[in-house]
Amino acid sequence: MTPWLALTLGGVLLAGLLPLGVHLGFRAPRVRAHRSPADLGLAFEAVRIPTVRGRSLSGWLLPAADSAATVVMVHGWGSNAAQMLPLALPLTRAGFNVLAFDVRNHGASDADTFSSLPRFAEDLAAAVTWLQRQRPGGSATIAVLGHSVGAGAALLEATRNPSIGAVVSIGAFAHPAEVNRRYLAQVYLPQPVVWLVRRYVEWLIGYDFASIAPVNTIRHVRCPVLLVHGSRDRRVPVTDARRIAAAGDPAQVTLFEVEDADHDSVDLIEVHSDRLVRFLREASAAG
Repeated sequence: MTPWLALTLGGVLLAGLLPLGVHLGFRAPRVRAHRSPADLGLAFEAVRIPTVRGRSLSGWLLPAADSAATVVMVHGWGSNAAQMLPLALPLTRAGFNVLAFDVRNHGASDADTFSSLPRFAEDLAAAVTWLQRQRPGGSATIAVLGHSVGAGAALLEATRNPSIGAVVSIGAFAHPAEVNRRYLAQVYLPQPVVWLVRRYVEWLIGYDFASIAPVNTIRHVRCPVLLVHGSRDRRVPVTDARRIAAAGDPAQVTLFEVEDADHDSVDLIEVHSDRLVRFLREASAAG
């Protein structure tokens, strides 16, 4: 076999395996909910929300009596709405309606070809639109609470959706390129392949990483933002939150570091729910 032919065959093989490897390696695990709001003693309505590409989302609407303010909750990668319920409890008690839903490829929502931060944001936009059309009396003010990728999606959608009056971002990463690099470092790929993976993912999702990076989108968010991050987050270092906060408008962006909390420590964050409620009330009053 000539060197030219070997290189050609190697290139063809790589071109075929790269997309397959990306789709398999970055596929979000689907975790079904094993509880509902009823398990926390919360009244709720099961809803189905139409989203893009003819798909629909599974969700729960948790009403608060005579409330015109709603918090839309967006879970993280491989999670579901049920895992956000501990934070829904103090919010409904504080007088906020809560809309929690599963994004595509998660929980009980429809499947789609792939998941990405922009698709999380598309589903959030669909949830906000559904809320305004189906429950106009409860959507005079709308805030979004997102976790991890859901937090990044909340910040992205807040740059272009004036209906969002406040964002609580929990555990957001600063830049997807860094997340991509940390993930691929675990499989010891050569740098040229890492570069190709990044370019392929950007082409696939239709966005370059810089344009959706929270450290950049925060500059274009005009509503109040509360950045919440665990001081012992082993998946996304707390320095990411500090970088996002430093890039934002100090008059609009507040950083709250939760002592000893890890990336998924919803229980420790729930202990400080009064801080979240106070922020949301102030944002609703200002709006």
